[in-house]
Amino acid sequence: MKVGISTASLFPEKHTEEGAHIIKSLGAQVAEVFLSTFYEYRPEFSKALAPQIEGLEINSLHCMPLNFEPNLFNVTRRVRGDGYYWLDQIARSAQLLRCSNYTFHGFIRAGKGQDDMRFIGERIAEAHAFLARYGVHLCLENTAHYAYNRPGVFREIKQFCPDLYGVFDIKQAKRSGYPYQMFLSELEGAIAYVHISDVDENGTTCLPGKGVYDFKEIFSRLKDCGFDGNILIENYRKDYGDYGELKQSLDYLNEILYKLK
Repeated sequence: MKVGISTASLFPEKHTEEGAHIIKSLGAQVAEVFLSTFYEYRPEFSKALAPQIEGLEINSLHCMPLNFEPNLFNVTRRVRGDGYYWLDQIARSAQLLRCSNYTFHGFIRAGKGQDDMRFIGERIAEAHAFLARYGVHLCLENTAHYAYNRPGVFREIKQFCPDLYGVFDIKQAKRSGYPYQMFLSELEGAIAYVHISDVDENGTTCLPGKGVYDFKEIFSRLKDCGFDGNILIENYRKDYGDYGELKQSLDYLNEILYKLK
């Protein structure tokens, strides 16, 4: 396991390329690149970014999910085609950054109606197969208000997409209202990477090491699940002060991992 930082942790204060530079300067070996605009989805952007961050492993790309991902679940093929235009741009960008993972949210859940899991599963399998042609894995993240919003969903979708991997996000698990252990149990053997953050005694998000979570226990549970991938600090910019605090959090988590070896 390695600990890194997502550029989402510096958004919107810093543009993506600035965030990647700062993460590299903090000594992180791995990062997730959060592409926040259609401008940044274009391969031309990644082509210019790649040489600037040489030496920093790009674990995954993450986009603004509402920009185009819901289109991939539209019943109309022409609307889905618009979504696939941008998914193609993302896949080509991933190749340029030597990145093999895409963090996927899918559609937003606007109500509590009955899910058509066959339709959802088939659409995710379709997008998964599309990205696979570029050597990129679609990794479904547990998120409170999107496709994988509760335990059980991942298992159902895997019936239609057996090779599907997931992204475990502890912040989103809490927002979903379920114990994070339930998501870990369901994702066992299929966790591609992890988004990590912390909460204080009031339940407000903060950097790892500044709150109440026992990361030794969490990392041990991940290890017991057979996970040996990357762990990425993904916080909101409001969760900390200067960038030195990000460095402290990175060092804190690395020390815990070192002691677990």
